[in-house]
Amino acid sequence: MPRQRPVEGAVIVRDLGLYADVQADRAHHGGLDKALYAYSAQDARWWEERLGRPLPAGRFGENLRMEGLDVSGAVIGERWRIDAAVEVLSRPEHGVPVERALA
Repeated sequence: MPRQRPVEGAVIVRDLGLYADVQADRAHHGGLDKALYAYSAQDARWWEERLGRPLPAGRFGENLRMEGLDVSGAVIGERWRIDAAVEVLSRPEHGVPVERALA
């Protein structure tokens, strides 16, 4: 299960991901086109309400959980400005399979 710990506030974004973020399985996670995995805080709350329990940040394998993020209309090549960083959506990512994340 993912071991990310939440950080409040600004975080340094580098080419290979967030500062101090470590991927346990570098063969399948991380790299230039998989540096960030954004997940909607609203989607996480939706799951929490249905399950009746909290789901900590990183539960879906994300290293960036954001308020107000709507990924339903995201398009490959789209650019997101997150404070001073500009991120390009390079590929769809499914993170941790739902059945494993919710176990």
